[in-house]
Amino acid sequence: MTDTDMIRAEHVRKRFGPVTAIQDVNLHVRKGEILGLIGDNGAGKSTLIKILTGYHQPDGGQLFFEGEPIHLRSVVHARSLGIETVFQDLAMIDDLPVYLNLHLNKELVHRPLPFLRRKEMRRKAREALDSIGITIGSVTDPVSQLSGGQRQAIAVARSVFSDAKVLLLDEPLAAMGAKEGGLILRLLMQLKERGDLAIILIAHNYSQIVDVCDRVNLLQHGTITFDKASKDTSVAELLDLVHAEYRL
Repeated sequence: MTDTDMIRAEHVRKRFGPVTAIQDVNLHVRKGEILGLIGDNGAGKSTLIKILTGYHQPDGGQLFFEGEPIHLRSVVHARSLGIETVFQDLAMIDDLPVYLNLHLNKELVHRPLPFLRRKEMRRKAREALDSIGITIGSVTDPVSQLSGGQRQAIAVARSVFSDAKVLLLDEPLAAMGAKEGGLILRLLMQLKERGDLAIILIAHNYSQIVDVCDRVNLLQHGTITFDKASKDTSVAELLDLVHAEYRL
């Protein structure tokens, strides 16, 4: 383990009844790095992400966070450490404005009277969006008025805004067009340039993986079978590896 590893899994296993979801996973991601995680449907990618977020408990193996062994008791525990996740289901409340979605479950209130500090929340929301280059009209606009790419960007911003150290992105580009997907990819590159986040990105578009990620891991049959720098691989090689078993 290097001193820049933010999160690491060693020999992690997980079963659901008779089904083995992952069986011997070794994975790590460093501060300032984007790790692309690929694999066919059912390979165990989402299960692994849910273990790293504290949603599932592994049946074996060990997790490390910032170099220390860790047992993630729950999603709340993982978030308290700075491990944030953005799923396809963005958990947005459409009728609420952008600034309240950004502060969801972390609202600023006056004391002792529990009134919302709306002006401060609007200011902080605008600062958070501007700091990572997200362009929207107004933080008072309802989320329902935003495009799919903008909604995804808000979800990423909410995680970063929560002082994330590790950001886990489970298919953030799914069902997006080229323009909206490009918005998210540019956002990820800006976050990488900051150098203070470790990011794991699950995606099925391998050209996006090669373009934005520093390394690629392939999850097959419940274990990592490929770990290579993105600059040393190609879309053709990744496609060949993922689909090789179907040609046997």
